[in-house]
This record gives sequence, structure tokens and C-alpha cells, in this order.
Amino acid sequence: MFLDEAEVTFTSGRGGSGAVSFHREKHVPRGGPNGADGGKGGDIILIAERGRRTLYDFKFHDKFKAQDGVHGLGNKRGKDGKPIEIKLPVGTIVWDLDLDEHIVDLNVHGMKYIIAKGGRGGYGNDHYTSSVRQAPNFAQKGAPEEIVRVKLELKLLADIGLIGMPNAGKSTLISRISAAKPKIADYPFTTIVPNLGVVKYHDDTFVVADMPGLIEGASEGVGLGHQFLKHVERNRLLVHLVEACPMDGSDPIANFELIERELKLYSEDIWKRPRIIAMSKIDVVPSEDYDQIRQRFEGLGLPLFPISAITGQGLDPLLFEMYKTLEELHNEPDIPVLMPTMSKEHDLEWDIEKTDEGFEVVGRRVLRLVAMTDLENSDAVRYLHRRLQRLGVIDKLRDLGAEEGDTVFVGSAVFGFTDEL
Repeated sequence: MFLDEAEVTFTSGRGGSGAVSFHREKHVPRGGPNGADGGKGGDIILIAERGRRTLYDFKFHDKFKAQDGVHGLGNKRGKDGKPIEIKLPVGTIVWDLDLDEHIVDLNVHGMKYIIAKGGRGGYGNDHYTSSVRQAPNFAQKGAPEEIVRVKLELKLLADIGLIGMPNAGKSTLISRISAAKPKIADYPFTTIVPNLGVVKYHDDTFVVADMPGLIEGASEGVGLGHQFLKHVERNRLLVHLVEACPMDGSDPIANFELIERELKLYSEDIWKRPRIIAMSKIDVVPSEDYDQIRQRFEGLGLPLFPISAITGQGLDPLLFEMYKTLEELHNEPDIPVLMPTMSKEHDLEWDIEKTDEGFEVVGRRVLRLVAMTDLENSDAVRYLHRRLQRLGVIDKLRDLGAEEGDTVFVGSAVFGFTDEL
């Protein structure tokens, strides 16, 4: 199991503030308030996408900010901020870095999750009319943005598996075409667990797995047997490395047929998957011997690429063929998936803590109420006091011993406690 990881900060859009406005029209002497609402801030939405294969892009772009909502203007409602949709590979697990807890597992193609919800637009003064308040001169500010620091963790499933006999050159090849650093030596079974590397080709990436070498009887569990073959089940494309001139003097074609036979015995489905043959270590093969070996392999009817991972010979054509074949496999018709968009449940709880400096009110709901209040407007502050009273905040402060003038902290705002409006 290989984990591709990235740390990313998501910031939703802030809500636009509501407007303070009064209806003015000729021959209408007493027009009432008609201030419009502010626009909603943009959400940040994560989408599980089958076509995405790595988190490579997030190594360079690790901050995302959605558009803020537009303020209301007169009786014209503010425009909503545009959301950002971020496509992630299926199988991405999202962790909250600040709370150190699991948020969501995007394990189904088409799954959507709102990771940072845009702030609600503030109400215009039209919302605050009542029988005793017929001309409110205040409006609500937009709700603040939401900032979420996450770790994206992808349980990689390789697109391409490198298969072949022990010492066929699989580890050397993956070390040349990716940043993977597998153990390399001149004896069999230096690879005992799959090594995965992210290969960057033009503007795209794909994942290649260097699988442990197979031997005869692997389908029955001999050697690394089933441990190897279970990983091969996950690959879309297999690249079969065959040593052009084996050091033990064995026949390259016989070695190729041995591996193919073990694959077929283990699973017909795996054996039928697309295959590319890479004839490795051609830099040590005499030219007269190479032509004879090549002719024998060409008779198999599979794409053949002579390579040398040491010198780099033939690697570009091989990479192009790997990339092209993967693209063809990924271009299968997409089945539309209609899934409801999920989001975090926002915390409506609140509490009050008594400190040496006074009293601190905590809880997302109360913090949002204060952040959306124009604290420079006395009418807006009185309205906030009534809202807090209905929630029970004022009563709990009194029960904790708060007296007139005591300091009350709510987020970055500081109030003097009062029982009276």
C-alpha cells in the first residue's frame, strides 16, 4: 500500500452584507424599508473523479479560495459567489489537520462533498420590520468564510504494473521514469513489496508499480506468489519486462512464457489485460544476437520495445506507448452518476467559560451571529442582544455570576455585560 499525500487549505467565500434602503417614489410619502440581501459566498466542493489518478497537482497548488458574495445594493440583491469544484481521485481520504479527525472518504465515482461552506448573505433591513420597528436602519453583515486545513491521503492503485522474472530490470526502470527509489541489486528478489512511482508525462501523470519478481508456481503461492498477484489484479495495463540476454543463460522466450502461464493459471481476467513487452538490458546484447531475439518476440503479436534503463535507450517510445494505451483505456464511455452533495454538519452548540478576564462565549452558532452584526450600529447591537437572550446566552451569563459591566468575549468582539437592552 502506497499513500500519496498532500496538505491543502480550503477557504470558502464570505457572504455579502445586506443593504439599508428605503422605498422612495414620487407620490408615495411613506415608503417602507426595502434593503436587499447580500449574496451567498461560494462553496468549495470536492468531487471523486475516476479519471484523476494522483494528487501530484496539489504539491504545487495547495491553497484554494472561493469567490465572496456581493453586497446588496439598494433593493437589488447581491450576486452569489462562484463555488469551486475540485476533482480528486476516487479513493481519496480527507483528514482535518486542526482537529486531527477523519472528514470523508471519497470512495465512489461522482461523490460530492462540500468541504468549506460559503457564508450566508446578510439580510437587508427589509427583514427587520415589525409592528414596533417600522423603519429599521440596520442590516446584517455577511457570514464569514470557512477555512479548513486538510490532509488528502490517496490509497494508490497503480495504473500500470511492471511484471517479469526476478532481475529483469523492473526496479531500475521505475527509478528512471519516476521519483521512486526502490532497492536495486544483482541478486533475485530485491523487491519484496510493490514499489510505486508517479510518472509525469507531458501535462499528465500516471502511477507505475514495480512488482516483485515471479517464478514458476507463483499461481500456487510459491515464492512471493499470491502476494504479487493480488497487486497485479489492480492494474489496468501490464508491461512485461524480459531480459534480452539473461545472466543465467536461460531462454528469453521461455522466461516470457513462464510468467504468462502463471498469470493465466491465476486469473484469466488478468491474463487478458492489455500487455506491452519491454525487452530490457539491450545495451549488453551483441547486435547480431539482438536481431534474432527481436524476430522471435515479434511473432507474439504484442507491442515490443527494446530498452535500456541504464543508458535511457528506448525509454521515450515506451513511455509514449504506456501513456497512449492508458488514455485509450480511460476513454471508455462515462456512466453519469447522480449523487446528492454531502456536507459537514455545522455545530449549533455553544457554551460559556469563566476566565480571569471575564466570560468567553464559544460555539460556531454564536460566533457567526456576532460576526454578521454591524457592531457600529446601536440598533443592530440591540437586535443581537435580543437574539442572544432568546438563545439563553444572557441567562447563562447571569447564572455564572456575570454582573453589569463585566467583560464578555465572543470571538474577536468584546462586550460589557448588561441585563437591559
